[in-house]
Amino acid sequence: MAGENVYDFTVRDIQGNEKSMADYKGNVLLIVNTASKCGFTPQFEGLQGLHQDLGNKGFEVLGFPCNQFMNQDPGNDDAISQFCSLNYGVDFPMFSKIEVNGPDAHPLYQFLKKQAKGLMGSEKVKWNFTKFLVNREGNVVKRYPPTAKPESIRADIEKLL
Repeated sequence: MAGENVYDFTVRDIQGNEKSMADYKGNVLLIVNTASKCGFTPQFEGLQGLHQDLGNKGFEVLGFPCNQFMNQDPGNDDAISQFCSLNYGVDFPMFSKIEVNGPDAHPLYQFLKKQAKGLMGSEKVKWNFTKFLVNREGNVVKRYPPTAKPESIRADIEKLL
C-alpha cells in the first residue's frame, strides 16, 4: 500500500467511473463508510447538512458504501444511490461499494486505518459510519466512531476550513 496522503489513491464513483482522490485536493474531507440498512443510517441527514452548510467553504463528504457489517448494504450501486438520494437527499459524492476490512480492503481504507487508529490502537473499522477527517493537505487528522453524530464534529471541520 503506497501513499503519502489520500490524494495518492484512485477510487470508483457510484456510477462506476475511476476517480482520482487528487480531484479533491485543497478540500477538507470527511470520508465515511456508509450503509443503507443500519441503525446509524439516519446520519445521512447530518452528513448532507454538513455538506450543504460547508461545501462552499471547501468541504466535501465522501461516502463509501460497505456491506461488511451484518449485510446492511446488500443492494447494488444503483440501488444504494437511489436510496441515498430519495430518502436523504444526498448529493455529496458517493462511491462504489467497497470492503474496509480484511484482505480485500480498499487501498484507501488501508491507508486511512493506518493513519488514524481506533480504540486501543486498533486499525479495524468497527462498524458502518466510521468517519475519517482529512485536512486540505490530504493528511488524516482524526477518526470518529460510528456513534459520533455528524453535527458533533462540525467544530473540528470548521477549524480546518
